[in-house]
Amino acid sequence: MTKDPINYFLELIEDSLSVSSSASTPLSLNEGEALTLTCLASSSTSQHTHLSVAWYLHKDGQEDAQPIISLNRDFTLSPGQGFERRYQAGLIRLDKWGEASYSLKMAEVEPSDQGRIYCQAQEWIQDPDGSWYIIIQKNAEEMTLTVKATGWNFTQSSQPAALQEGQELMLSCNINTQDVEKRFFSVAWLKGSVELARIGPTGVLTVAPEYSVRQKNGELRAARTGNRDYRLILKPVRTEDQGEYICTVWPQERGQDDTFIEGEPKDSKNRLTVKMQQAVNVTEGGGLHLFCKVDGVQGQLSVTWQHKSTPTAPFTEIISINEEGVTEIAEEFVSRKVKVMRPATHNFTLVLDEVTLSDSGVYRCAVSERITNGKTHTQTQTTTVTVISIDTLMGVSLSSRKTRVTVGEKLELMCRVKGPHMPVTVTWSVQREAKTPDTILTLSPDGTISWSADQNHYQLRVESRKTEVMYYLLVIGTSHREGGSYQCNVSVLLKNVHKELKASNQLSVIVINRGTASCSHFGASLNKKSNFFPVSSENNENVVSFSSKQTIVSLDRNSIVTESQVDLRQRISMRRSKGPTFELIIRQARISDKGLYTCKVGEWLQDPRGEWYLLSTVSKSTVLTITEPGEYIYFSYFRNMFTCHIQLEVKLNCSITSGASGSSVFYRVIWHYAAHSSSLKKASLVELDHTGLVSYPENKDIRGLQERLRLSRPTQKSFYLSIQKAHEEDSGTYWCQVDQYQLDNEKDTAMNISRNQDFTFPCNINKQSSNESKFQVTWFWQKEIETKQRPIFTVYRNSTLEDRFGENVRLRYDHPDPSQFSLTFLNPGPDNSGLYFCEVEEWLPSLSRGWRKVAVEKSGHFNVSVLTEGRHVLTHLVISLSKYHKII
Repeated sequence: MTKDPINYFLELIEDSLSVSSSASTPLSLNEGEALTLTCLASSSTSQHTHLSVAWYLHKDGQEDAQPIISLNRDFTLSPGQGFERRYQAGLIRLDKWGEASYSLKMAEVEPSDQGRIYCQAQEWIQDPDGSWYIIIQKNAEEMTLTVKATGWNFTQSSQPAALQEGQELMLSCNINTQDVEKRFFSVAWLKGSVELARIGPTGVLTVAPEYSVRQKNGELRAARTGNRDYRLILKPVRTEDQGEYICTVWPQERGQDDTFIEGEPKDSKNRLTVKMQQAVNVTEGGGLHLFCKVDGVQGQLSVTWQHKSTPTAPFTEIISINEEGVTEIAEEFVSRKVKVMRPATHNFTLVLDEVTLSDSGVYRCAVSERITNGKTHTQTQTTTVTVISIDTLMGVSLSSRKTRVTVGEKLELMCRVKGPHMPVTVTWSVQREAKTPDTILTLSPDGTISWSADQNHYQLRVESRKTEVMYYLLVIGTSHREGGSYQCNVSVLLKNVHKELKASNQLSVIVINRGTASCSHFGASLNKKSNFFPVSSENNENVVSFSSKQTIVSLDRNSIVTESQVDLRQRISMRRSKGPTFELIIRQARISDKGLYTCKVGEWLQDPRGEWYLLSTVSKSTVLTITEPGEYIYFSYFRNMFTCHIQLEVKLNCSITSGASGSSVFYRVIWHYAAHSSSLKKASLVELDHTGLVSYPENKDIRGLQERLRLSRPTQKSFYLSIQKAHEEDSGTYWCQVDQYQLDNEKDTAMNISRNQDFTFPCNINKQSSNESKFQVTWFWQKEIETKQRPIFTVYRNSTLEDRFGENVRLRYDHPDPSQFSLTFLNPGPDNSGLYFCEVEEWLPSLSRGWRKVAVEKSGHFNVSVLTEGRHVLTHLVISLSKYHKII
């Protein structure tokens, strides 16, 4: 048994993961100083992936690096082993800025942090079963960190500071040093100069005699709660317990005989301290605010702010404020927007606006206190500031819901600017073919728009969101000119200078033509009595030519004859009617006129800019056969022979293979029957009229057959007759008769007149924009052998008349109704034959511009032939009819 092969689909994912670090040069810090490092990690793959970023420390002499902190793919933070305590205390953080910036912040580095630090990014993808897999992993450059040990120190805290009698007082003393597990300390708490309790280097508690009773009663407790932490608790607290408490710490060195040697003590007496916030990240172009809080103040203060861009560079002064509150700005920062604020007595704030990338580095707050004895005591504190480039925070992309549009449609383009809200300049451009890009418009930060293109074809809309701003460009009525590659460029205004961001992607827009023309019918008919031969074709648009091996006649999109054979002009002409239908008229048909005739139609459209373009060219051909005229012309019906069994169903089909179609065309169908074995020669079985009504003509001889008939019409030109349970007596000949009807607004009228009789051209207005409208009506004439359309008579909107014929022709104008105009020819002759029509201009009053033209419409054509023989005139009059017209 052969098993079907298993097909596997392999999809390769491109490597687009990029990882880099902000600092790769060695860095040296003192114990307790702050460290901030930035890692840039991004991926541009089209797949749905997640990134995880982790910071690692690789100590000298160790084989593997240990994680400091990591941001997992599900956006959860995890501290590495050995860094949990500082993470929980808020001393170690990992912050994400913008789309691709990850910052490591260590508030107080320790000697154990010494080594090589780097960041690592991993890209993950999820399988259909829900499991996640790493597809790629990359490391950034390593940065070597050296930490200088500064000995040990400690801090004291009380909770709470204000108590009521009976509550609990808790005093904590925390020792900060490297390898605290290997060192010994003695810790004592004093109230004023009286020692309450002491914990020795081995953890033995000693209580002062005056507090021994309270210890026995459980009111005083002291213990070492951790390698670094010592705690004293008084509960219930009494009134006599109020006062200042001091924590004193002695380092202890253990001798070879296990005795301890006491070192120099440190106590927690109040003294000047300076605190600053932890490492700060600020966006390029934004404002930097650094806070400096001073505690333990006893005298007057002066503050100086300093900066250095690299760890090895010396500090340079930015701004200072002296004891009297006078501010002095360093020369280098005089042109910058910098100031010092003092929101509280012992709080100072440095404000630096419009920061640049060069403002990154270490900032120091130096506080000097002048005490009563004239001495000056100075304390400093530093923090690290990282200025994040606007390029890493802001992204520009261009998209559209539809990039393939039809001429005349609307096109909406969306320029998405992600990142912090900044004053930006947005420029839209389009590149057509191989040419240089053309600017469409520029939107300035203050909202002004500078147009380089025709603003009538565009609209701009701005939508501000929380993390992005959307700029919409709407193209109204697209033409082929709007096809091309679009792009939006964004620049940020920083210190009055425009900084260009990375341009958006190019978006290709294709403009396609509307539906093309189709030649729905091309046929010929012969009217023998008038010796008039029309060949007609229905189409959507304008440019037509009739040809066999050579072009006979051509009509342009303005219905003007542009090409016609001189020797045929008297007999052959072309006219256009509604549909549109184009007719080639051959008068006095000859045997030599037979052959293959081709109607070639070119459809032209005008785009929203007013330019004409060719959609397509289609053609159809018909064979014209000319025979010697007989007395009558017959229609032939094809009869198909069927042989069927009794009691079966017979289905007859009558299909129209030519003729007009459309919503204005209707058909009446009559099925006839002639029996083989009776006198029935032409009996009407069933009739479907042009309104859709079915009727059965009365005939008792075929009533039984009529009851078994079913009539169906699956398409406009297909008619089926079904005979159910056929009988032997149903044998005979069946055929269908089809009459065509159409809703027509044109009527041919023939008038027999004598030499002195006249004919009239009406011009009736069926609809108007307003009751205040005024009309200007002009009648035109085109001779049969000419292509020029000449105005012959004009009625202006102020009722002024102008006779423009100028060929000794007498005309009579009549205006019987506000919407009816007519022009009468008096005593016409053969020279007046040709094509006539009227054109109406509608005018409305305007307060701002006076009279303005709002519409122009042309009537149908009047095809007039004035024949010398018989002195009769044949006219085509356009009238407003809404009835069915039978086509013979």
